[in-house]
Amino acid sequence: MKHSLSVTVNGRYHEHEVEDRDLLVYYLRETLGLTGAHVGCVIGECGACSVLIDGELVKSCLQLTVQVDRREVTTIEGLGQPGTLTAVQAAFVEEYALQCGYCTPGMVLAAHALLAHQPNPTEEDVREALAGNLCMCTGYVQIIRGVLSAAKKMRTEIADERQSG
Repeated sequence: MKHSLSVTVNGRYHEHEVEDRDLLVYYLRETLGLTGAHVGCVIGECGACSVLIDGELVKSCLQLTVQVDRREVTTIEGLGQPGTLTAVQAAFVEEYALQCGYCTPGMVLAAHALLAHQPNPTEEDVREALAGNLCMCTGYVQIIRGVLSAAKKMRTEIADERQSG
């Protein structure tokens, strides 16, 4: 059965007819051409398909497209500005928190979701926030360092803005 969908993805409004059974990950990849959400396990275990829906981390392989009607979706392509890395993305590069890159979009989005709610996380907070995202390459040490480094940078930037403003 077809359903009329109105959704904002990465700040852009879209209207499409979608099947009730269509998964969000395929809508993003095939209809919108946003391939940052990877199709991994398709059972919600690996986190490679992670996106933010209204700011909350969600596995898009477990989400029906019709469930995002009138909502806001952010994919890895929607973070920051073109040509400018976010603090999390920059920290992942600086801390070598990626290797093959398959899990990286989901890890970065999980880190963004965590830091939006918890600007001063402990290592345990980071481990818990990333628990739904699997990485076969890094061993997580660099990823955790990257998230903690990004959190510190973001807190410093906020403090500097307060002092200068």
